[in-house]
Amino acid sequence: MGEANSSPGSSKQFILTELLRDRPGTPIFRFILLFVGIALKLFFRRIETVDEHLVPDDAGVIFVLNHPNGLIDPALVFVALPRRISFLAKSTLFRMPVIGWLLKVVDALPVYRRIDAGEDVSKNLRTFEAAREILGRGGSIALFPEGVSHSSSKLLPAKTGAARIALGAVSVGDGKEAAGLKIVPVGLFYTSKTTFRSEALLQFGEAFSVEPVELDPSGDPPKEAVRDLTHRIEDELRRVTLNAESEAELDVANVARSVFVSAADDRELHRRQRFLQRFVDKRATAAADAEQEKLNKKLLRFDEKLAAEGLRPEHLSLANFSQGFVVRQAIRQAWYLILLMPFTLVGAVLHAPAYQICKLLAHIYSRHGADDVASTVKVLAGMVFFPLTWLIVAAAVFYFFDWPAALLSLPALFALGYLTLVTLENAAELKGWARAVIAFLFRRERFLRRFVERGELQKELTRLGIDKK
Repeated sequence: MGEANSSPGSSKQFILTELLRDRPGTPIFRFILLFVGIALKLFFRRIETVDEHLVPDDAGVIFVLNHPNGLIDPALVFVALPRRISFLAKSTLFRMPVIGWLLKVVDALPVYRRIDAGEDVSKNLRTFEAAREILGRGGSIALFPEGVSHSSSKLLPAKTGAARIALGAVSVGDGKEAAGLKIVPVGLFYTSKTTFRSEALLQFGEAFSVEPVELDPSGDPPKEAVRDLTHRIEDELRRVTLNAESEAELDVANVARSVFVSAADDRELHRRQRFLQRFVDKRATAAADAEQEKLNKKLLRFDEKLAAEGLRPEHLSLANFSQGFVVRQAIRQAWYLILLMPFTLVGAVLHAPAYQICKLLAHIYSRHGADDVASTVKVLAGMVFFPLTWLIVAAAVFYFFDWPAALLSLPALFALGYLTLVTLENAAELKGWARAVIAFLFRRERFLRRFVERGELQKELTRLGIDKK
């Protein structure tokens, strides 16, 4: 990690009303913005941005991002970046029903990839020219230098398109059209790519300038300059992304994070991601360290013990409180869920078919060409089948009652769906804490032994040089 990321930056949660207030555009553009924003807010429990203040507002900007999550990545960028942007999206998406139309409405530009059968990559010249024009008038574009969406635990090698566009934009003519052009790296981080009600983070890095070069007779920048800038883009992206050598390494990092970070800090997504980055970086510099490997094994064994007992490391914090206090807090947290349970059951039954269809389609259509799009399919299916559920129920209400009742049922069904979503989410969380309370009260000796083990592991992590901040 670089010095720019050595301490937590300023973070804020994505708020839909702020998006509509701050993002101008045509009525249809703003409708799409609202529609995509609502869909993402329903899919993700929390969307957080960090260091947004680093984005310049007085120059053309190229946002470069890692690409872990199919069309969810550009959708998230579309609503959460602080500036209106044009996308570079793979050309095959423009031929898809609905999605192709949406991409044109939001001013996306097609990229023709060799890995997509039948595509003419020479058409990219027109795309690059359009991108340079946008940047020349102080606009911004977003692109994914890796070229494909993937599930790798680290960045893939960057393609040269971002560097070629940037160098071309600042070097064409006398260079005045895109004077001050900046590249801003943005790291995308998901707690779980395909799990409904997971969390998403956008980590902004320091903007850096692009210097003009002499173009060749065909209008292309020199290969050496393109290569150097591509390497710079890769380096800056690594500063704002999590890069582990394997999924196993990520598993250990997640266990360490859950052991070391308090429940309060863990709710702040940027703190969670920064801890994982520091831990992975420490492992990268101490891969052969026997003491480090010994600690990793301890962490995994501890995690296995807790899993067998139905506990998580944060549950052990109950040992800091008296039994009476724990019981009172448990009752206080659970009573409203019991009151809402009848509504939740009705909502769960009504929405179960749509939910299962979304899961099935995500399983069937998990890829689009070379790209991993499982969560994309799940979100798009949800945008179709949940409203369809409400229309079907409203039609049934009309059949048995009348039009006014049917119309009133639509907002009521939406509210019921959201209530069900939040209640089930909270119930799942409290279920884990209920197991912890039972263990704390009735298997107290073993519970306290796990609490002591957690404290010892925290001390060892501190000696490793990793802190919470």
